[in-house]
Amino acid sequence: MDENQAVLKNITHAIQERKGKKITIVDMSALEHSICRYFVICEGTSNTHILAISDFIREHLYETMRIKPFAAEGYQNALWIILDYGEIMVHVFHPESRQYYDLEHLWNDAVLTEIPDLN
Repeated sequence: MDENQAVLKNITHAIQERKGKKITIVDMSALEHSICRYFVICEGTSNTHILAISDFIREHLYETMRIKPFAAEGYQNALWIILDYGEIMVHVFHPESRQYYDLEHLWNDAVLTEIPDLN
């Protein structure tokens, strides 16, 4: 397993641990001129939930892989938090914001992988 796959696995695990919903991995690795190789997109049910998911992703990746994000944006209003891990960008959305921006469908040639929600 390469490093990106290990990071993706840990991000997905962290989201599921905090009961994040509708996880989608957008694989843009085959696209030229993409800003990164992967998006991981999920949603929380409230601003507090979005903050909890984002914080746990950061904690979990640091504890398991000693990785910190290069940048984190959106903590002020918690409607859309972005964690920049270089080749992987994590987007934690409020449902209405996710629907409005519809990041999953901006790159028609990207490969989408939906991860089932845990009950």
